[in-house]
Amino acid sequence: MTELQIERLGPAETALVAGRIAEAFSVIDATAWLVPDAAKREAVLAGNFEILVEHAMRHGLVHGTADRAAVAVWFPSVGEPAPPPEAYDARLAAACGEWTERFQHLDELFAAHHPHQDHHHLAFLAVRPERQRQGLGTALLRHHHAWLDAHRMPGYLEASSESSRDLYARHGYRVAEPFRLPDGTPFWPMWREPAG
Repeated sequence: MTELQIERLGPAETALVAGRIAEAFSVIDATAWLVPDAAKREAVLAGNFEILVEHAMRHGLVHGTADRAAVAVWFPSVGEPAPPPEAYDARLAAACGEWTERFQHLDELFAAHHPHQDHHHLAFLAVRPERQRQGLGTALLRHHHAWLDAHRMPGYLEASSESSRDLYARHGYRVAEPFRLPDGTPFWPMWREPAG
């Protein structure tokens, strides 16, 4: 198999990246709790993710395959934390409407379980549904893991499904006890020590 080309993406692609994540995530259990209305789910998610992707364009790293079928959003969590997204509460309310409190609850859950030592946080890894299980996510992981390993930097993420948990485990992430949404849907915190 030829090596997939991975590119660093810039601010002009913020909406595209947010839409790609929303498309991939709209079918997972956690987002059904966040936005119970299936007809509105993908649009609400895209609005929420756009805030976070825009923030990553300034304070993190956003990578994609050359065709943009798969994207990854990383936030370095090293030293002083980055400031929160500008006008976050107002923008979250505008994007999420009647479900804003659910997104706030998820933010609080993530914050409560986030590790304190230096690491890079994989906030999102998303692949177009029809392109999943073709190695695109693996290519994106390997791309950034090479940097993490060279710089002796751990990685952290919250897996939102059993299939993603198992994918990350194959890439060296150790799974911890899950934390759960109010409906019982689990997220698995996972930590990867640098290889080599």
